[in-house]
Amino acid sequence: MNRTVRSVATSLAVGFAMYFAARGIWWIDQPTGPLLMVAAIGLYLVVVNIAILWDSAIVVRMPMWAAVVALAAAAVIPALVTFSLDPLTLRAPFATWYIGAIGVLGVVCIVRRRFVIGWAIVVILIAESSVFLGVTDALALGLVGSAMWAAVAHLLVMFWDRAVRDTERLAGIQQAVSAWHATQQVRQRERRIRTQFALAVAGPVLSRAVATHGALDAEERLEARLAEGRLRDELRGADLLNDAVRDAIADARRRGAVVTVFDEGGLSDVEDARREEIRDELAAVLRSAEAERWIIRAASDPLTAVTVVGRARSGGTSDDDAVDVWHEIPRRTA
Repeated sequence: MNRTVRSVATSLAVGFAMYFAARGIWWIDQPTGPLLMVAAIGLYLVVVNIAILWDSAIVVRMPMWAAVVALAAAAVIPALVTFSLDPLTLRAPFATWYIGAIGVLGVVCIVRRRFVIGWAIVVILIAESSVFLGVTDALALGLVGSAMWAAVAHLLVMFWDRAVRDTERLAGIQQAVSAWHATQQVRQRERRIRTQFALAVAGPVLSRAVATHGALDAEERLEARLAEGRLRDELRGADLLNDAVRDAIADARRRGAVVTVFDEGGLSDVEDARREEIRDELAAVLRSAEAERWIIRAASDPLTAVTVVGRARSGGTSDDDAVDVWHEIPRRTA
């Protein structure tokens, strides 16, 4: 409950409590036991202010001991008021102040999330006022209003708590969406930078190919093939690449190997530090063998981040026999 709403609710509760206590003090006929009446009013003022104000600035939920004290006071106050008055004045306005007062106490307990105690106070009020005044008179003198206010307070608290939970959930979703959007923007920026880098590498070769109408010598054809492969790698598998991986792939292609990179989101949820470790391990694997065809794949697998397959030309053997390297890089370290 925010501070403004809490302040308004506290002010209203204190105001109603003071009003009903003032009704009890403003008696028309002298009570037969004035000390009992004063004791009932004093006890009510102490208990209701404890229920309203104790720890209200720190927590919304009322301390359990304060709720128990309120329950005990709700059982004692109607008896004190009744025993302080002549039977002929039990239904006078100043004599029935406790009906509204105890109703306020029950509402305070409900608003401060002591629902069982609050409704127990209402039940005690209904029972004692019905015994002392009669059911019909008690209903006519304010018992219906006290019960209705307790029900309304309970519904309002339920709706308020639900609204707070929905607001917190929506705020969490909004933060997650904002974080995801920011991450995507960073990755798009990284892809643009890498693409620009690849184009910068391929640009001179492409310009040479256009200028010579495709008449390139062997070295220029090799450079064109390397540039084309690097451009394809940057577009297909940017998350798999760092300088070490780029150099290892380039060395493999210079040896005549065919390297294919597929990034299917295998590193999308991997932390940056672990991602660098995976790239370094990938570069080491590429340098550790001289396969004639490399397939590097980062799939969305819960355990494996990257699968590296190195194959040799089958030469009449089966595809299984042609696999020289099979290496899986786990998503997380052991």
